[in-house]
Amino acid sequence: MQANRFTKVDWTLFKNKIADWQEAYMNKLSKEYIELLSEDAKPSEKFWRLDKRIKADRKKTGVQLEMSRSNLIYNIVSLINDGAINFQDLAEFSDELKETVSAYVKR
Repeated sequence: MQANRFTKVDWTLFKNKIADWQEAYMNKLSKEYIELLSEDAKPSEKFWRLDKRIKADRKKTGVQLEMSRSNLIYNIVSLINDGAINFQDLAEFSDELKETVSAYVKR
């Protein structure tokens, strides 16, 4: 199966949507951090749990990614696997892209 099954329109759509997807994902993460900091625990425990969590989250595609056409499918698969987007977010994309992404997404 080819991982580069997408159109020029798909690439343009992705470039137009990624910033909003990442902002929404980081907003979700921020709310989770607030919950973590609101827990009944020692301040030092909360601090180090938050530190560990941020270090892990900053590596996710919902926070940062390499913007290149060759990474398009990989980035979309990672965004779905990380919970930053879902298949409904791909409604405007080509059937070829959706089929390719579907083949790679964890079930």
